[in-house]
Amino acid sequence: MRFAVADQRLTDVMSKTKTEVHENSGVKPAAPILGQRGKIVQDYGTVVNIPAGLEENVRLDSTRNLNQVLADTIMLREMYKKHHWQLSGPTFYQLHLLFDEHYEKQDELVDTIAERIQALGGVAIAMPQDVSEQTRVERPPIGREEVPVQLSRLLEAHELILKEAHEFAKAADEAGDDGTNDLLVSDVIRTNEAQTWFLSEHLVALPIVHAK
Repeated sequence: MRFAVADQRLTDVMSKTKTEVHENSGVKPAAPILGQRGKIVQDYGTVVNIPAGLEENVRLDSTRNLNQVLADTIMLREMYKKHHWQLSGPTFYQLHLLFDEHYEKQDELVDTIAERIQALGGVAIAMPQDVSEQTRVERPPIGREEVPVQLSRLLEAHELILKEAHEFAKAADEAGDDGTNDLLVSDVIRTNEAQTWFLSEHLVALPIVHAK
């Protein structure tokens, strides 16, 4: 009985406090409180203490490396969508579908990499302006380009990501970060290798009608 009375008193106090907050703010209880801003709860480039079985310096290095891969992967993903929209010429239909398929796979990678960063206690890069400052992928022009140029840009971005993924996977392995190593090898490297193969075959100068 005493516990029930205490619980009721606590509920009454909390209810009263909530009511006072809304009354003081001039907002009705059922209305959303808009226009809110606050302090940063974690700076970019830092890690919080998470019981992940890895030392802080290891998690810090891994999140830094993964954020670079993430920024470049976001750039590649958006380049696929840009070229998907701006395609022209006799290979339009085939490449239109292929680019969209590759976009979806890169989008999955973006989510996987970002979640790994957060799981290690880091802060995943996200906004376009921040990505554009950190990415190593060459920025394409705003206008439409020829198909061979579009393919070349995509292949160069894939190679850049593959090179850094190999480097970072080795570093993660040496540091004992098996999860990051597995992500980079099983997801990033294998996905980008397969997409590189599909794109490369479209730039082979073979005859269509008569064999040489």
